Amino acid sequence: MKVFLSELAEKKLLNLSEYLLENWGLKTRNDFISKLTEKIQQITNQPESCPKSSEIENLYKCVVTKQTTFYYRIKLEEQEIEIITIFDTRQNPNKLKRDID
Repeated sequence: MKVFLSELAEKKLLNLSEYLLENWGLKTRNDFISKLTEKIQQITNQPESCPKSSEIENLYKCVVTKQTTFYYRIKLEEQEIEIITIFDTRQNPNKLKRDID
């Protein structure tokens, strides 16, 4: 399956990458990108390997780090996986609902 990021997910990833680089350095940023890449590879090979949302149909949650999770949808007919948003778990959960709606 092909994996792609929504416009929102791309924007959030860019912001997070810049934040990590500026505040924590190149090694931390690269370590995060490596973990994210591993998780994307995981869902590419096993799309349903992450927990499914009990609230929103066809939505999956993939934990990258303790602070970062991404949410994705499987589009079977298109053979695609869309990463909808990348979420900082320290934020108010209501912000997540706004991202997904």
